[in-house]
Amino acid sequence: MNDEIRIYTQGGELNLTVEEVIKGFGESAVENPERDAYANTLFQEAIQIGMEMNNRYHTPAELRELMERLTGKKIDDTFRLFPPFYTDFGKNISIGKDVFINSGCHFQDQGGIIIGDGSFIGHNVVLATINHDLDPAKNRKNHYAPITIESHVWIGSNATILPGVTIGEWAVVAAGAVVIKDVPPYTVVGGVPARVLKTVRNDSVEEDVHEKNS
Repeated sequence: MNDEIRIYTQGGELNLTVEEVIKGFGESAVENPERDAYANTLFQEAIQIGMEMNNRYHTPAELRELMERLTGKKIDDTFRLFPPFYTDFGKNISIGKDVFINSGCHFQDQGGIIIGDGSFIGHNVVLATINHDLDPAKNRKNHYAPITIESHVWIGSNATILPGVTIGEWAVVAAGAVVIKDVPPYTVVGGVPARVLKTVRNDSVEEDVHEKNS
């Protein structure tokens, strides 16, 4: 997919990339109207692809193609998605192998979303990478922070993951949880806000994986 767009301004022609737009979400980024215009173009493209994805039946292969257009990245053949799926940008999502996303999920990805291999995302999960400033003088300025979901994570239905959170490998987020801080590997968290409810023994996980692969 071509990630460049030609923008015409009074000063001439500018070529901007998706990477430059993503850098523009950073705290230290300077104002750039041309970059913001391209970002708005990408937001509208995400809406268009989302409407195409969610409003008629697609085969699994077609869904992978649509996700490649949406993210601008190669999607592995093991990826599975049950629509509808919603995102307002798309180009800052990275998805590993053998990932399953269930229906009704909302990914707000300007700050960056990374999903590791073998992870399951349940119904209606929200991944939010944007906060708004509380100071009225800053007029609800956006603040962006990435969400990282490591390998073999299971996020239950209707959970919400907030900006800056990393969920460690083999962790489980219970249905309806609101996760505001990092989740350690091999733990189960739940509640509002989420807290550690129990741990998962590493040796039992390794034995289970060995049995499945034998």
